[in-house]
Amino acid sequence: MAGDLPEYYFRVRENGAFVFRVDTENRQRRIDMDQIAVVNIRKSEIKPHGDRELTEADLAAIREWMAERQEILAHRDIDDILRAVDYLNTTAHWAQSRATEEQLEQVTDALLLAMHDLRTVLVRKKADRLTREG
Repeated sequence: MAGDLPEYYFRVRENGAFVFRVDTENRQRRIDMDQIAVVNIRKSEIKPHGDRELTEADLAAIREWMAERQEILAHRDIDDILRAVDYLNTTAHWAQSRATEEQLEQVTDALLLAMHDLRTVLVRKKADRLTREG
């Protein structure tokens, strides 16, 4: 089973990951994880940990992980936005069918301001796209 482990382990953090080399080829047959780098996806940085020198294989594996991670995060962003559309629809239904006067009083101003802000941004971005296309 230990032989099926990947060569690298990426401990995900907010902007990237800590990168470990996984070693199962030792006398005690235990799993050793040796930190070799820190990755910052937002800045596209790979920093060796301590005085490590990363091999081309290390760098290739890290770059591959970074590309895959960026795809995952981009997919999650869109999924979160589509989920927000669902929330807006369920909020409209709630406001129309179940909300009490007190509940509406609690949320109306915050919702109206947030929706106005979002609408303003979307209209401006759409106008920019149409201007560039035209």
